[in-house]
Formats: sequence, C-alpha cells, structure tokens
Amino acid sequence: MKFVPLLLLFLIINFGGLAIGNWFMGNGATSAWYTNLNKAPWTPPGWVFGVAWTLIMLCFSVYLAHLFKNYSSPNLIVIFAFQVLLNVSWNYLFFNQQLVLPALIVLVLLTVVILFFFFTYTMGSLSTWRYLLIPYIIWLCIATSLNFYVLLNN
Repeated sequence: MKFVPLLLLFLIINFGGLAIGNWFMGNGATSAWYTNLNKAPWTPPGWVFGVAWTLIMLCFSVYLAHLFKNYSSPNLIVIFAFQVLLNVSWNYLFFNQQLVLPALIVLVLLTVVILFFFFTYTMGSLSTWRYLLIPYIIWLCIATSLNFYVLLNN
C-alpha cells in the first residue's frame, strides 16, 4: 500500500482513538474526583495535554505509515490494535472508574509496546523514522510519573 493512504488511515484511527478515549473519560479533568486529587507538582496545565497528544498522534501516524508500507504482517496489526486498546482504556480506567493502579499498569504496558516498535523495527529507512516515536515515549514517561504520584499520594 502507498504512503498517503496509509497515513490517512492511521490519522483516522489514532485521532479516532483519542476521541473515543476522551468520550470514555467522562468529566475527566473537570470532575470533582480529579480536581481534589493530590497531583504531582510537575503536572502540566490542561491545554498541554491536547497539544502533546496532537503532536504525538501526528508523529505516530507518520511513523506507522512508513512502518506498514515496509512491513505488513498480522502480528504487526495485532500489536498496533493492542496499542490502540491500551491508549483508549487508560482514560476509562483512570478518569471514569478511578482505578489508579490498573491505569498505571496500562501505561507501563503501553510504554513497553511503543518501545517494542522503537527497538524492533529498525531496518532501512525505519531507523530514522522511528525517532518520531520519541515524543510518545517522553509523554508516556511523564504520564506514568503523574499516574504513579497520584497512586502514592491519594
């Protein structure tokens, strides 16, 4: 498959996943539960989350388009689908169900999946394109630290 159709497909899936995750989180950051939590001092302002996820999903979609253009296997599709499931489920677990520990486990698993992409698919041009995963990896580290702080301090 060619790059542009793949890019459009992944943009739709990734931003669709963000929309579903947002829907699953209910009142999210404006809920009484979240606003009353002891949050980490390094918790960014709310607008940063939207900017970060937009950048992450743009970069991730470009990376995936290159990845799937060069490799296509049922295993790759399953790993990607698992990543989408993890990404969407965190919002539901953390905000909607207030299950901080399971949400933390989801973040750790999601980080492992993204690191798997980063370290496994490194041949040819993907050795360069994989650096588009760096914003995702950094954000997952930040999110994990925030989630862990909430777990320990509430």
